[in-house]
Amino acid sequence: MDNQTKFDNMLKKLSFLIIISTGTLALQAQTPADTTKYWTINGNSSLNFSQVSLTNWAEGGDGSVSGTFLFNINANKKKNKHIWDNSFDVQYGLVKNASESLRKSVDKLSFSSKYGYKINGKWYLSALYDFRTQLAKGYNYPNKATYISNFMAPGYMNFALGFDYKPSDNFSAFLSPISTKFTFLADDSLSTVGAFGVSPGDKFRAEFGAYVKLAYTQEDLLKNVDLETKLDLFSNYLDKPQNIDVNWDVRFNMQVNKYLTANFGTTLKYDDNIKYVDSSGVEHGPRVQLKQLLGVGLTYNF
Repeated sequence: MDNQTKFDNMLKKLSFLIIISTGTLALQAQTPADTTKYWTINGNSSLNFSQVSLTNWAEGGDGSVSGTFLFNINANKKKNKHIWDNSFDVQYGLVKNASESLRKSVDKLSFSSKYGYKINGKWYLSALYDFRTQLAKGYNYPNKATYISNFMAPGYMNFALGFDYKPSDNFSAFLSPISTKFTFLADDSLSTVGAFGVSPGDKFRAEFGAYVKLAYTQEDLLKNVDLETKLDLFSNYLDKPQNIDVNWDVRFNMQVNKYLTANFGTTLKYDDNIKYVDSSGVEHGPRVQLKQLLGVGLTYNF
């Protein structure tokens, strides 16, 4: 598949995400207020772009163009002793340097749903479902011959029962002594060789253990700066419980004006079952993974 075909396929996926987010915003605007009196719905959708062009530039450099699509929505219901929190998050980005082929820069698809029943004061008996994956193939650049990830390869699902401490609408601490974690490799090429802790030939790996999820949001942390952070911790009872899996997202939304914003986010991961493979194909032990995203562009908050 040539670079132009790859670029066209990427644009189709990005256009699809834009259409979905636009349709969601339209439905939200048309929803009668009296049907959502128990619901709090908010989120944002943004397109960030950057471009560098060089012509006869004596100091050297490389031209580039990149774009990132971000979409996030939270829908939370609170009625009597019942609470139901839902969040959906999509991130997808492309980058093209003049001397390199089109590449994926950011790729994330996640959904989380948590139901709770108040049992005492600020404590709830709760059940949680969490899902994470990506949309497109990923490569260990500069090696472009073989992809190392794909949609649902890996895919992660968590089911957990426990207790949720919610002292305010801004913070929650979900504690689960009974949790299952599934890692999927729904790709024949990847499942044959094994990856992301899944044994060669298998399609998934199941783990049983304890799970903690902390979530905090703060509007106007500084003037026109909002903060959202989520921390997931998992310990496998049956295999090295002292080695805790970590997934920590931090995101700052900085409002320049009604439609122009800057976004800064980081994701820190550690999974003891995932080995680090360098660009030469040499496998090393598990390592801390870190992703950073900084973008300025058009946005719509709702």
